[in-house]
Amino acid sequence: MSGDQAFRKTAVAGLTDATGVYALCDLDGQPIYVGQSTDGIRSRVRRHLTSARSDVIANRQIDVWEVAFVRAWKVTGTDAITAMERRVFAHFDAILPLMNGAGLSDMFDPPAPPDPDQTVQVIPEAERLLRLAPDRRLTRQIAQYDRLVDYILTVKNAPHLRKSLDAHFSRLVRYHQMFLT
Repeated sequence: MSGDQAFRKTAVAGLTDATGVYALCDLDGQPIYVGQSTDGIRSRVRRHLTSARSDVIANRQIDVWEVAFVRAWKVTGTDAITAMERRVFAHFDAILPLMNGAGLSDMFDPPAPPDPDQTVQVIPEAERLLRLAPDRRLTRQIAQYDRLVDYILTVKNAPHLRKSLDAHFSRLVRYHQMFLT
């Protein structure tokens, strides 16, 4: 196991395993995916980051390379978890489109969610700083965009995947601008 993998494994082990809502955040700390877990946040995030039984990874909706932080909100009760997920999703999707694909909220001008109960960095800081380089980020985003287009064309052409593709395109344009400056 590499040092980065060991760091990630240790960091994820420090996440709460309470039920609730989580946000997978990019190298800038910006959420890229919001989800909920009724069987424990740590367990669900681990499945995402290792691609084990994670549709969002299998469908090419997110690139795990870009995930540097995880935010967690402890919430109990199915209705309360769903309401918090919709609130967190609506707030962050309005700032920069999320990779979820399917919209989780029809909230107009959603209230900011409370501060997360926990924020965990899942890659070493030195590696995060290296990955922030515009040339590395743009190259990864181009490849991820290509993978998702290929998946849509050859496996599944669904509206939620097209929405995710649009979110990737927004990031591609952003990284392109960073690369040019």
